[in-house]
Amino acid sequence: MRALILSGAGRYAEPWHRFPETSARLADLVAEAGYEVDVREDVDAAIAGLGDDVRLLVVNAGDPDRPGSSDGDPAVDASAVDPAALDAALDRGIGILVVHSGASSLRDYDAFDRAIGGRWEHDVSWHPPFGEATVHLVGHHPVREGLDDFTVEDERYSGLVLHDVIEPIAEHEEDGIRHPIVWAREIGRSRLVYDALGHDTRSYESPGHRALIASALDWLSHVPAPSRADRAIPPVGGAA
Repeated sequence: MRALILSGAGRYAEPWHRFPETSARLADLVAEAGYEVDVREDVDAAIAGLGDDVRLLVVNAGDPDRPGSSDGDPAVDASAVDPAALDAALDRGIGILVVHSGASSLRDYDAFDRAIGGRWEHDVSWHPPFGEATVHLVGHHPVREGLDDFTVEDERYSGLVLHDVIEPIAEHEEDGIRHPIVWAREIGRSRLVYDALGHDTRSYESPGHRALIASALDWLSHVPAPSRADRAIPPVGGAA
């Protein structure tokens, strides 16, 4: 099985995230799950060349439209964005793991926007200060089976804007309010897990977080997913 990790660089780089370091940790976890791993920093070119043999796509990249981004890298040439290969992958069935700032990434790809189910939106989404927090496992999705609540040192995204149905897997609590921090979605024959954790490598030092990622990778490996018409039992509903 081949896996492609999109690691933030160029217009997908951000001053707050050390993508080379976190992508290396993710590569180790994905390799442990049995994949042959390729880490690419030329994000748009990697998407345009997405081959039929790639079973897993990991998005660990930043926001190309972040405020102030025009002060750094030049605007992308529109010809560099070619969504056809990603559209085809979603149609045939692919597993997608999106981590942390990936919720603000790939804004030029409509299929990705529809697939992820929720976004980081400027002036709406936020996070408390980096620190230790408890991650609460919720729901009945297969990814959370056998897992317990865990602690992690991380930056916990809050106020993410959901634009479609999600199947919640984990939440964190801030000021008495629970915020979804890990969720799953099925899009046709493709599967996606969004994990809002992963600000830096300290996040991956948590055994509980590593176990959650391992479970997510196992679920994502079962693609093409059966169509809903083929299922004897309807999927567990999520919360919008």
